[in-house]
Amino acid sequence: MAKCRDKIFGELTEMDIRDTGLSPSKAELFCKNLIRIVQSTQGSVNLWIKISQALLTPAHPFALHRLLYHTTYKNWNSELLGPPPAWTPALEDAKLTNIGRILVARGAELLASYKDPIASFNDFYQLSVEKPEVYWDIVLKELGLKFHERPSCILKSDETNFLGEPCPGGRWLPGAILNVAECCLQLDSEERGREIAVMWRNEGQDDSPISCLTMAELRERVCRVANALEGAGFRKGDAIAINMPMDVHAVIIYLAVILAGCAVVSIADSFAPSEIASRLKISKAEGIFTQDVILRGQRTHPLYNRVVEANGPRAIVLPARDDGIQVVLREGDMTWDKFLELTSTVDRPDDFNAVAMNIDDTSNILFSSGTTGDPKAIPWTHATPIKAAADAWAHHDIRHRDVVAWPTNLGWMMGPWLIYAALLNRASIALYNGAPLGYGFAKFVQDAKVTMLGLVPSIAKAWRNTQVVHGCDWFHLRCFSSSGEASNVDDYLWLMSQAKYKPIIEYCGGTEIGGGFVTGSMLQPQTLSAFSTPAMGCKIVILDDRGQPLPSDLPATGECALDPSIFGSSTRLLNASHYNVYYKGMPQVQGKAVITVHMVAWTTQ
Repeated sequence: MAKCRDKIFGELTEMDIRDTGLSPSKAELFCKNLIRIVQSTQGSVNLWIKISQALLTPAHPFALHRLLYHTTYKNWNSELLGPPPAWTPALEDAKLTNIGRILVARGAELLASYKDPIASFNDFYQLSVEKPEVYWDIVLKELGLKFHERPSCILKSDETNFLGEPCPGGRWLPGAILNVAECCLQLDSEERGREIAVMWRNEGQDDSPISCLTMAELRERVCRVANALEGAGFRKGDAIAINMPMDVHAVIIYLAVILAGCAVVSIADSFAPSEIASRLKISKAEGIFTQDVILRGQRTHPLYNRVVEANGPRAIVLPARDDGIQVVLREGDMTWDKFLELTSTVDRPDDFNAVAMNIDDTSNILFSSGTTGDPKAIPWTHATPIKAAADAWAHHDIRHRDVVAWPTNLGWMMGPWLIYAALLNRASIALYNGAPLGYGFAKFVQDAKVTMLGLVPSIAKAWRNTQVVHGCDWFHLRCFSSSGEASNVDDYLWLMSQAKYKPIIEYCGGTEIGGGFVTGSMLQPQTLSAFSTPAMGCKIVILDDRGQPLPSDLPATGECALDPSIFGSSTRLLNASHYNVYYKGMPQVQGKAVITVHMVAWTTQ
């Protein structure tokens, strides 16, 4: 019986390989290849890179993946080194990332001692918090935003009051005039107009071609809806709710509301009438877009009727099926088709001049979960989407012509995040109209050639338990991302194994900041169910039990707090004192009150 001779694998036998589910002949061949790799490779990290990339495949039993991962790192000193990496960046790949491109071109100029994008990543992070004017100038140029009036500066740190409340983080992009939806829809060339903006497939149509909208088509449809909004009497500053599944119509409506100078009120399509009613009341919504019913497989669930029970404002109702509306509408409500007919008298219904907005104007009203009382109503400005897109640029490495999928809803921050993360980075949004737990979604990821797939950990657990991903080709993925729940090491090792060990970028943040404050990076080794870096531009402070900051250059355990100077973060709440909720009672660090995030944090060096 063949035995691996490296000291790490010294106790591993061919029978151990067979016990994972390989046949005797396959186990014999596998073990010979494994021995060759083990004997020719130095160091656990390099060994796992070779095993995961050159030997293991998604077709191998997961028990084999797990056995080799844990055997490789059997002697790893986690107490000293932290958890072992499941993925490690190659330098040539790192140079192709968004941050890598900047550092290759300008690293020696930007950093005091530049070496390469991997070795100098932490220095670039430090630049993002110590020199925000430099970092955010880079990001704004990368995103190619269209300003009607450019800001007077990047950060006015001495302006610490906003609408009568203390604002310890200062003012970002003061004086800027833009419309962030217009920025998403820029067509600066004929080629850009032909690129895919949104692609989608309906549940149960797994073998059908993927439906697509080009950028030019998306812009036309958004402009038509914006014109219809004006025709319906909505005006700049009105709050308009969206309570429907996140499909291509929801994306169009979302962008149109903002393009017209109004504010989207985000309401999840899973909410009960009382939850819908509370959010409509707090936001003072003037109208609502909804759907007649929600389709889930062969079942239909009411949606419009919940809006009616919530005593919602005038509604524009879309049909879930192609054969028309399945409900009787209230007086004053209208169907989607009737709504679009309001553009019949407009000379150019497929064009619309974006309403210019102050950077601090509200673009979207989102809500905390409200599990312990009334939900906090959190306004996103026209700066907050830039933070979302910047995170996607820096941490998820979303590039021009990428394809981004993340099962979510506009009622939660990841819905708007997905729109901005994709479109402001000139990537495509991929939407699956149905539950993401089955084979249909897995095949959609394959057929759409998704490059960044976001999810909550419970989805990965369900996929692993049901094996619906088996046989799907996910090799085109460049990374996963995970948010919303605590993840499981074993589930995420399995998930990585399904895409030839592409990294999982953990992403933790909040609606209040429009993105993450701690996450991962494609320029750092990624361990399972762990973060590797604060988000660019976010400074984390760890407090001891007396509320004092612990040294940032030493391992520490304590309460996590944030420096308040976070680009795009909220500065007000609609139904509470922003300062009292986030700052009251918090200590001052370097002359600024820090933000509580109600979590325990620890760091290793």
